[in-house]
Parts: sequence; C-alpha cells; structure tokens
Amino acid sequence: MPPHPHRPPELAWQVFRGSEAIRRGLLSRHHLRGASWIRLRQDVYADARLARDHALACRAALLRMPPGATIAGPSAAYLHGVEHAAGFDDDVHVLLPATVRADSQPGVRVHHAPMSSTRSGLLVPVGAGAPARTSPPAGTSAPGAAPTAVDRPPGRTRSPHPADPRNRPGPPGPTTPPSAAASNPFAPTTLGATMIMTGPPPRTEPAACAWETAVWADPVKAVGIIDGLLRAGSVNRSALASEAARNACRPGGRRASWVFGLSDGLAQSPPESHLRVRLVFAGLPRPVAQHPVRVSTGLILHPDLAWPEFRVAVEYDGLWHSDADRMHLDRPRLNQLVEAGWLVLHATGRRLHKDFPALVREIRAALVARGWRP
Repeated sequence: MPPHPHRPPELAWQVFRGSEAIRRGLLSRHHLRGASWIRLRQDVYADARLARDHALACRAALLRMPPGATIAGPSAAYLHGVEHAAGFDDDVHVLLPATVRADSQPGVRVHHAPMSSTRSGLLVPVGAGAPARTSPPAGTSAPGAAPTAVDRPPGRTRSPHPADPRNRPGPPGPTTPPSAAASNPFAPTTLGATMIMTGPPPRTEPAACAWETAVWADPVKAVGIIDGLLRAGSVNRSALASEAARNACRPGGRRASWVFGLSDGLAQSPPESHLRVRLVFAGLPRPVAQHPVRVSTGLILHPDLAWPEFRVAVEYDGLWHSDADRMHLDRPRLNQLVEAGWLVLHATGRRLHKDFPALVREIRAALVARGWRP
C-alpha cells in the first residue's frame, strides 16, 4: 500500500509559507516535494487537494505581499463570482497603498492606490460576498486560529527572514472564536501571523474592481467581465456611473467611462459580449443585446444581438448549440424570427477568433441590404 500522506492538521486545506513550516518542525524539505503539497510560487505551498482556480492563486500571491495588499481588477471580479474573469494561470492583480512598495514577481501585477483617494467603500469586508472556493469539502474542518499578530515595520516589502528574532513567535494567547479567524484573511494561527492565508482574500468592491478592470484590461475582455458583474447583480449602472464620476480625474478615468459605456450586462455569455464590442470596433452600428421580438405565435423571442431598425439579428452559436436537443429547440425559434421578417445570421467561436473580417462583411452587407447607410 502507498504511504499515508503526511499532512499536519495545522496545514490541511491551507496555503502557507514553506520556510515557516520547516522552521517550526511541521514539515521537512522532503515532505514539501511530496504529492501532498503543490508549490504555487517561491516559498508558497498549498494542500494539493485544493481546487486549482484563481482564488487559490490570489491567496498565494497575498502571502508574498506586504500588509495592506488587496486583490483588485479582474482578479477581484473573479472573487465576486465572474468565473471567466481569470484562470489559475492568469496574473493576479494586487492593489497596494500608495506609500507601500513591493518587489515585482512573476504572475503578479502590482498596482498602487492614489495618494489621496476620494473613493468610498474601497474594500469589501473579508467575510462578505461569495464564499471562498478553496475551502475543504463538507465534513472536513480546517484548523482554528489564535488571535495574536506579529507587527511588521511600515513599508516592509520582503518576506521575513526566519532567523530574525523579531519574526519568532511570542507566547500563545487566549483562544479565539472561529468567527474572528473568518473575518481576517491573515488571521494568525499557531504557525504565526504571516504563515497561513485563511479565509477569502480581501478584494476591492464590485464597482471599484469594475473601474480597475476597465483601466487595466484589454477593452474587449474588460467589457465581458463588467457585463458579468452587471449580469450577476454585483453592481448596477448607477454604481458604475458614480465610480466613473468619482475617479474622473485619475489616470485612466476617460478610458473607464468609455468602457462602462460599452457594457450593458444583457449578454448571456462572455463571447456574446466580445462579439458585440468587436462589431462596434469594426464600424457597425451598436447592436442591442437580447432585444424582445414578438412573433406570430405570441411568444417573445430574444436574439443574441439585434438591430431592430433593420430587423437584422445575429445568433452566437457556442459549443452547447451543437447539442442535438439544443438544436432541436433553436431551429423553430429561428424560423419564427424569419417568419416575422427578420434576417438572422449566425456566428460561431471559430469565426469570432479566426474568420472575423469575413463575418463583419456578411453582417455589414445584411445591414446595408436592409437600409443601413454607413
């Protein structure tokens, strides 16, 4: 039989600093090379049973950041439930206070907050929002936490050296209720304040992370992410307008307002958002997402993209549309649109990525045939 995995209870289902685990005698270097752990970045390891998602990457990145670091931009959007915003291998966006500096690291994009910010509600309370995706499965409990914390000098950017006496643990303190650990992602455990990342990572609020995404990311991808935040109800148009006005004088303020104007939250998938924006960039009039069309049977259909004035619609056919049952439901619906006088064109993922100019020509020709004048 294979040997039983060596997982100290203190490290089960956790993201932790390997050097500290070794210094405290919980693991050896040999143990860290075993199948029980996954190395996420320099000196940062995790229980190999944790899901390889962007939330795990965020937890690992914060363990190498100075105090005050916050997950932001597309990474924060992922933590707010927009799963297509970032993947496990994508860069983690981190926001630092203006006076704090950190060493650059592969896989981490460091941004700085303005010196004088007028933004309110910059951070989401750590215990709020969607639950962390890196928690143990039902029936498995994670270790508790103790209340003491180790202070670090202001502006410190490098990892604490294990030989430095200032980083050695003090005497144990009183027991902390579980709720205290849950409210602090850097809650000290028996391993020390900078050892384990517990709980969901701190992140900027939805409106702020939408603004950051609009400024930092490619516009097409940014619109897809912001559409996802709008569709999920994490943010609304009013909140985006307020965020844009509050940050109008900051670098990137005009860009953010422009990207917000391209977003609508009505698209049913990221490719639909990307297609809508790319068609606008190609010089076509802006289509309406999910425009209601009443057909002869009395049903109200909603084509993916539509130009109501010209009765032209585009349907995005993703992979799920190739399913026989899905196709059986789609064809009568599309036939009813045609019967109602609509010209319906189709776009696929392959054409979106590899044959987009030809797709634009076809849609342009359909619009011109229906009366549009460029």
